Amino acid sequence: MPAAFAALPTSAAWRFVDAVDGFEVVHPTPGRLRGHTSALEDGRTYAVRYEIALDDGWRTREARVWSDAVDGPRSTVVRSDGDGTWTVDDAPAPHLDGLVDVDLEASACTNTLPVHRLDLRVGEVVAAPAVYIRAQDLAVVRLEQTYCRRPDGRFDYTSQGGAFRAVLTYDDAGLVLDYPGIAVRAG
Repeated sequence: MPAAFAALPTSAAWRFVDAVDGFEVVHPTPGRLRGHTSALEDGRTYAVRYEIALDDGWRTREARVWSDAVDGPRSTVVRSDGDGTWTVDDAPAPHLDGLVDVDLEASACTNTLPVHRLDLRVGEVVAAPAVYIRAQDLAVVRLEQTYCRRPDGRFDYTSQGGAFRAVLTYDDAGLVLDYPGIAVRAG
């Protein structure tokens, strides 16, 4: 059984730091995360809007993502049966088989999904690969990542086969407060 968390706030916001300059706002409701991001990265601007539907076990069932960048607007819809079978824009996506979570490049909020879904014991490394949706072009790829709960309640996070590492700090509701090099909770 996953750890108990406080109720999610009616809204939360993050300021992006370092490589990306921007802001994310999310409005969580039971079974749904609805958010927006506006950012500047490598001299390129983009805005992303998303709606993520979750089942009672915090497994992603659907993510609708819209992006507006210099190259024009785009949208994509990924859907899961809850057991790891996915479609992208209604087409089968076998490269995503076995995945449960969605992780949006344009979001600090989506790092809450595995933390809510998994029973993470102190010191245990848990693989939590995710459906990863890129911000600029909405490409949908598989992202290998791991989480490990530290004794102080923070989490060691790795992705890209360990090439990226960070220690994530969460609040009592399981939302990221500090994602070093990526985002800091602003409200």
